[in-house]
Amino acid sequence: MSNSGMKQRLHDDMTAALKARDEIRKSTLRMALTAVTKAEVAGKEARELSDAEILDVLGSEAKKRRESVIAYRDAGRAELADKEQAEADILAEYLPEQLTAEEIAVLVTETIAATGAADLGPRGIGKVMGALQPKVKGKADGGAVSAEVKRQLGA
Repeated sequence: MSNSGMKQRLHDDMTAALKARDEIRKSTLRMALTAVTKAEVAGKEARELSDAEILDVLGSEAKKRRESVIAYRDAGRAELADKEQAEADILAEYLPEQLTAEEIAVLVTETIAATGAADLGPRGIGKVMGALQPKVKGKADGGAVSAEVKRQLGA
């Protein structure tokens, strides 16, 4: 099959969900595996994704689900929002623990101090975001991090 531990885990969990007749988990994991396969064949030549790349794919799928939940709730479609939320919860089991707003604020404060961007004000946003990205990748929503950086730099 594959030498990727994460892909194998997804496949094994989908098989278990199939046997347990857990429809939502089965369909969510099937969708996740399809997204991984799509990412593998995208580009000039097919390749196998690393576990980190698979986490990126799962993260973007989870983000799509979170955005859909908001859109469905705003449109008054609670049953669809609940389904999307259930899928997002299943995907979250495979992702690293997300940072809290307080943890993001502390990281931003430390990074602003380390980069010396406090003197630059709003012009330092790019510098801070560039330094923060590796620290928060997969652990926090980029929009939340960006908003905190802008808040602290007074933009």
